[in-house]
Amino acid sequence: MTSWRDGVSAQAQQDLDALLNIGLRFAQEQLAARGSFFPYAAAISTDGHGETIAPRPDPNNERPVSAHVIGSCHAELVRRRDLIRAGAIVSDVRMPDGSDAVRVDLEHAEGPALTVLLPYAKRRLSKRIDYGQVRAQTGPRQIWT
Repeated sequence: MTSWRDGVSAQAQQDLDALLNIGLRFAQEQLAARGSFFPYAAAISTDGHGETIAPRPDPNNERPVSAHVIGSCHAELVRRRDLIRAGAIVSDVRMPDGSDAVRVDLEHAEGPALTVLLPYAKRRLSKRIDYGQVRAQTGPRQIWT
């Protein structure tokens, strides 16, 4: 079975691993503190620094529609594509079976694009979050098209 890691540089592998860690860590922090989170972007700059990016479609709207925030994240990553090596959009999604998951759409300038899902369940009384197994699959190229 071939892996996305086959045929890409070690740098691309490291960038996507770092970006996934940035994305999942912040999402898990937000879930623990607030029980949910708004979509956001993350990127690895051309000099190797990771950052989270939280563009807002309307700075005056405290509760924007998630799809609009995702669109703003996408537009910001496209705008920065000459300044970054890798980008990701992280969102809180409902799975077809009704469960919740953290979704991370990752893409590298070298070509790989992945969608990673981390299922989770909230425990009502303890406010604890239980996480399932990470699942990954080939994802859409949206930044470097």
